[in-house]
Amino acid sequence: MSIEVIPVGPLQVNCYLLICDATRQAAVIDPGADGESVMAAINASGCDLKVVINTHGHFDHIGANAFVVAATGAELMMHADDLPLLKQAVAHAGIYGLSAVESPAPTRLLVEGDSVDIGEINLQVIHVPGHSPGGICLLAGTDLFVGDALFAGSVGRTDLPGGSHDLLISGVRSKLLPLPDETVVYPGHGPETTIGREKLHNPFLT
Repeated sequence: MSIEVIPVGPLQVNCYLLICDATRQAAVIDPGADGESVMAAINASGCDLKVVINTHGHFDHIGANAFVVAATGAELMMHADDLPLLKQAVAHAGIYGLSAVESPAPTRLLVEGDSVDIGEINLQVIHVPGHSPGGICLLAGTDLFVGDALFAGSVGRTDLPGGSHDLLISGVRSKLLPLPDETVVYPGHGPETTIGREKLHNPFLT
Protein backbone atom coordinates (compact mmCIF):
# COMPACT_ATOMS: atom_id res chain seq x y z
CA MET A 1 0.00 0.00 0.00
CA SER A 2 1.19 3.48 -0.88
CA ILE A 3 0.10 6.38 1.33
CA GLU A 4 0.14 10.03 0.27
CA VAL A 5 -0.69 12.82 2.70
CA ILE A 6 -2.41 15.89 1.24
CA PRO A 7 -2.85 18.73 3.78
CA VAL A 8 -6.04 20.60 2.89
CA GLY A 9 -8.00 23.65 3.99
CA PRO A 10 -7.33 26.42 6.48
CA LEU A 11 -7.27 23.91 9.36
CA GLN A 12 -4.69 21.77 7.53
CA VAL A 13 -6.56 18.49 7.64
CA ASN A 14 -4.51 15.47 6.66
CA CYS A 15 -6.30 13.99 3.66
CA TYR A 16 -4.91 10.53 2.91
CA LEU A 17 -4.72 8.86 -0.49
CA LEU A 18 -4.32 5.08 -0.11
CA ILE A 19 -3.32 3.13 -3.21
CA CYS A 20 -3.17 -0.64 -3.61
CA ASP A 21 0.19 -1.26 -5.27
CA ALA A 22 -1.05 -4.44 -6.97
CA THR A 23 -4.30 -3.18 -8.50
CA ARG A 24 -3.91 0.64 -8.41
CA GLN A 25 -7.35 0.89 -6.83
CA ALA A 26 -7.49 3.64 -4.22
CA ALA A 27 -9.35 5.26 -1.36
CA VAL A 28 -9.35 8.83 -0.06
CA ILE A 29 -9.80 9.44 3.65
CA ASP A 30 -11.13 12.85 4.76
CA PRO A 31 -11.06 15.12 1.69
CA GLY A 32 -11.72 18.16 3.84
CA ALA A 33 -11.21 20.93 1.27
CA ASP A 34 -9.17 21.84 -1.81
CA GLY A 35 -10.80 19.31 -4.09
CA GLU A 36 -8.54 20.41 -6.94
CA SER A 37 -5.44 19.45 -4.93
CA VAL A 38 -6.92 16.11 -3.98
CA MET A 39 -7.82 15.35 -7.60
CA ALA A 40 -4.39 16.47 -8.78
CA ALA A 41 -2.80 13.86 -6.50
CA ILE A 42 -5.25 11.20 -7.67
CA ASN A 43 -4.62 11.98 -11.34
CA ALA A 44 -0.84 12.18 -10.91
CA SER A 45 -0.80 8.73 -9.32
CA GLY A 46 -2.77 7.13 -12.14
CA CYS A 47 -4.92 5.31 -9.59
CA ASP A 48 -8.57 4.31 -9.82
CA LEU A 49 -10.41 5.92 -6.92
CA LYS A 50 -13.12 3.61 -5.60
CA VAL A 51 -13.98 4.96 -2.16
CA VAL A 52 -14.13 8.19 -0.16
CA ILE A 53 -14.31 7.65 3.61
CA ASN A 54 -14.98 10.30 6.24
CA THR A 55 -13.62 9.48 9.68
CA HIS A 56 -16.26 11.87 11.03
CA GLY A 57 -18.67 14.53 9.86
CA HIS A 58 -17.03 17.81 10.92
CA PHE A 59 -16.91 20.43 8.17
CA ASP A 60 -13.12 20.49 7.90
CA HIS A 61 -13.05 16.77 7.02
CA ILE A 62 -15.89 16.61 4.45
CA GLY A 63 -15.58 19.84 2.44
CA ALA A 64 -14.35 18.24 -0.80
CA ASN A 65 -16.62 15.19 -0.69
CA ALA A 66 -18.88 16.59 -3.41
CA PHE A 67 -15.99 17.61 -5.67
CA VAL A 68 -14.13 14.29 -5.46
CA VAL A 69 -17.24 12.10 -5.71
CA ALA A 70 -18.48 14.05 -8.74
CA ALA A 71 -15.09 13.80 -10.45
CA THR A 72 -14.55 10.09 -9.84
CA GLY A 73 -17.88 8.41 -9.12
CA ALA A 74 -16.36 6.98 -5.93
CA GLU A 75 -18.57 5.52 -3.22
CA LEU A 76 -18.91 7.73 -0.12
CA MET A 77 -18.82 6.11 3.34
CA MET A 78 -19.09 7.21 6.97
CA HIS A 79 -20.69 6.17 10.27
CA ALA A 80 -24.43 6.71 10.61
CA ASP A 81 -24.09 8.52 13.95
CA ASP A 82 -22.36 11.45 12.24
CA LEU A 83 -25.02 12.02 9.60
CA PRO A 84 -26.44 15.00 11.56
CA LEU A 85 -22.99 16.62 11.61
CA LEU A 86 -22.58 16.03 7.88
CA LYS A 87 -25.92 17.69 7.18
CA GLN A 88 -25.04 20.70 9.38
CA ALA A 89 -21.46 21.09 8.20
CA VAL A 90 -22.01 24.28 6.20
CA ALA A 91 -23.69 25.97 9.18
CA HIS A 92 -20.96 24.78 11.56
CA ALA A 93 -18.24 26.19 9.30
CA GLY A 94 -19.99 29.55 9.28
CA ILE A 95 -19.80 29.75 13.08
CA TYR A 96 -16.01 29.88 12.73
CA GLY A 97 -16.06 32.32 9.84
CA LEU A 98 -15.19 29.56 7.38
CA SER A 99 -17.00 28.01 4.47
CA ALA A 100 -17.79 24.46 3.43
CA VAL A 101 -19.54 22.80 0.52
CA GLU A 102 -22.57 20.63 1.21
CA SER A 103 -21.75 16.95 0.95
CA PRO A 104 -23.75 14.33 -0.92
CA ALA A 105 -25.31 11.62 1.23
CA PRO A 106 -23.15 8.57 1.92
CA THR A 107 -23.78 5.53 -0.21
CA ARG A 108 -22.69 3.16 2.59
CA LEU A 109 -22.96 3.60 6.35
CA LEU A 110 -20.19 1.95 8.33
CA VAL A 111 -20.34 0.35 11.78
CA GLU A 112 -17.90 -1.23 14.19
CA GLY A 113 -16.40 -4.40 12.71
CA ASP A 114 -17.14 -3.56 9.08
CA SER A 115 -14.38 -3.89 6.53
CA VAL A 116 -13.74 -2.02 3.30
CA ASP A 117 -11.68 -3.63 0.54
CA ILE A 118 -9.78 -1.52 -1.98
CA GLY A 119 -7.89 -3.89 -4.24
CA GLU A 120 -5.77 -5.92 -1.83
CA ILE A 121 -6.09 -3.33 0.96
CA ASN A 122 -8.44 -4.29 3.77
CA LEU A 123 -9.58 -1.48 6.07
CA GLN A 124 -11.11 -2.55 9.38
CA VAL A 125 -13.61 -0.10 10.89
CA ILE A 126 -13.17 0.77 14.57
CA HIS A 127 -15.86 2.99 16.11
CA VAL A 128 -14.29 5.44 18.59
CA PRO A 129 -16.89 8.06 19.57
CA GLY A 130 -16.13 11.04 21.76
CA HIS A 131 -14.74 13.64 19.40
CA SER A 132 -17.98 13.10 17.54
CA PRO A 133 -20.70 10.43 17.95
CA GLY A 134 -19.78 8.58 14.77
CA GLY A 135 -16.02 8.94 14.76
CA ILE A 136 -14.25 5.96 13.23
CA CYS A 137 -10.69 4.76 12.83
CA LEU A 138 -9.51 2.59 9.94
CA LEU A 139 -6.90 -0.13 10.41
CA ALA A 140 -4.93 -1.59 7.50
CA GLY A 141 -2.33 -3.99 8.83
CA THR A 142 0.00 -1.85 10.94
CA ASP A 143 -1.34 1.46 9.58
CA LEU A 144 -4.08 3.18 11.58
CA PHE A 145 -6.01 6.22 10.34
CA VAL A 146 -7.61 7.83 13.38
CA GLY A 147 -9.27 11.05 12.24
CA ASP A 148 -9.42 13.40 15.24
CA ALA A 149 -9.60 10.69 17.92
CA LEU A 150 -5.87 10.66 18.64
CA PHE A 151 -2.93 12.94 17.88
CA ALA A 152 0.79 12.90 18.58
CA GLY A 153 0.81 13.83 22.26
CA SER A 154 -2.88 14.68 22.46
CA VAL A 155 -6.45 13.58 21.77
CA GLY A 156 -9.37 15.14 19.95
CA ARG A 157 -11.37 17.97 21.47
CA THR A 158 -14.64 16.94 23.05
CA ASP A 159 -16.38 20.29 23.57
CA LEU A 160 -18.20 20.22 20.23
CA PRO A 161 -21.82 18.99 19.81
CA GLY A 162 -22.04 15.29 20.57
CA GLY A 163 -18.58 15.18 22.14
CA SER A 164 -17.70 13.19 25.26
CA HIS A 165 -14.27 13.16 26.91
CA ASP A 166 -15.01 9.98 28.84
CA LEU A 167 -16.18 8.12 25.74
CA LEU A 168 -13.16 9.24 23.74
CA ILE A 169 -10.57 8.28 26.34
CA SER A 170 -12.32 4.96 27.00
CA GLY A 171 -12.45 4.14 23.29
CA VAL A 172 -8.83 5.04 22.65
CA ARG A 173 -7.65 3.02 25.64
CA SER A 174 -9.79 -0.03 24.96
CA LYS A 175 -9.64 -0.20 21.17
CA LEU A 176 -6.48 1.56 19.98
CA LEU A 177 -3.83 1.18 22.69
CA PRO A 178 -4.03 -2.65 22.64
CA LEU A 179 -2.80 -2.61 19.03
CA PRO A 180 0.89 -3.47 18.49
CA ASP A 181 3.32 -0.75 19.56
CA GLU A 182 4.70 -0.49 16.02
CA THR A 183 1.28 0.46 14.60
CA VAL A 184 1.71 3.76 12.75
CA VAL A 185 -0.94 6.33 13.67
CA TYR A 186 -2.03 8.74 10.93
CA PRO A 187 -4.07 11.53 12.56
CA GLY A 188 -6.46 14.04 11.07
CA HIS A 189 -4.08 16.92 11.87
CA GLY A 190 -0.38 17.08 12.59
CA PRO A 191 2.43 14.53 12.35
CA GLU A 192 2.16 10.77 12.41
CA THR A 193 3.06 8.83 15.53
CA THR A 194 2.91 5.24 16.81
CA ILE A 195 0.79 3.42 19.35
CA GLY A 196 3.90 2.64 21.39
CA ARG A 197 4.93 6.29 21.53
CA GLU A 198 1.47 7.41 22.64
CA LYS A 199 1.34 4.75 25.36
CA LEU A 200 4.53 6.16 26.83
CA HIS A 201 4.27 9.88 26.24
CA ASN A 202 0.67 11.00 25.65
CA PRO A 203 -0.36 12.90 28.82
CA PHE A 204 -4.04 12.18 28.20
CA LEU A 205 -3.44 8.44 28.21
CA THR A 206 -0.60 7.78 30.65
